[in-house]
Amino acid sequence: MTHEDGFPLSVGFLGAGQMATALATGWAKAGLLDAARSLAADPYPDARTKFRAATGITAGESNRAVLGACDVLVLAVKPQVVPAVLAELKPALQPRHLVISIAAGVTLETLAAGLGTERLARVMPNTPCLIGASASGYATRNATDAPLVGKLFGAVGVAFALPEHLLDAVTGLSGSGPAFVYLFIEALADGGVKCGLPRATAQALAAQTVLGAAQMVLQTGQHPGALKDAVASPGGTTIAGLHALERAAFRAAAMDAVEAATNRARELGKKS
Repeated sequence: MTHEDGFPLSVGFLGAGQMATALATGWAKAGLLDAARSLAADPYPDARTKFRAATGITAGESNRAVLGACDVLVLAVKPQVVPAVLAELKPALQPRHLVISIAAGVTLETLAAGLGTERLARVMPNTPCLIGASASGYATRNATDAPLVGKLFGAVGVAFALPEHLLDAVTGLSGSGPAFVYLFIEALADGGVKCGLPRATAQALAAQTVLGAAQMVLQTGQHPGALKDAVASPGGTTIAGLHALERAAFRAAAMDAVEAATNRARELGKKS
């Protein structure tokens, strides 16, 4: 039995890796997914076992079984194997199916050509959806599907409807961005350890500092530069540290990382 608005949904995950697990967990917590009516498929036994343990959703090997049981299909496979999966799904796809792809770089045009349907969405979420803090961008082939996609991904964080040509940039920024932030947190903690702090304390301080700074940006609406200037008093400790970061081209390195990840997403899209 579903609610009047259609929730909870029967969702099929084609691929049961980390992102599928994060989405399934987040949607279940938000009451948008019915675990009893949802399914997943993955060729790797270890991935299926971990997915089942984390989500309570049955996971097998058959993509066709997922297709037959579920209304919303999440394409969560590597971009390189997307063409083979599309070819398998196309003969059994029905008008009731909404296909949501989170495969980096794979365009809506590629999906439409491979599946023969217009009920398509392309989304770039990131792994913090596991804790309801994802940052996603999405585009749909059919405008009538956009509210549902927005609701799903808005339930696990924030989601922005964007022109499709900007989704590779979303991949480079928020898709890959958590890894960049983890590296920064690790580096901050290493700096604390070098200056004498215990490792556990340094890591907790570093993570909380990044979390608090991010919340300041989001909650105050102020430009990050203005918030930075408010911390950097004349002749103080912060400006000395900022000088060291500028000397090491920290800002340019971060921009280069986003650009490199964006370009790689584009390359993967061309190969799919």
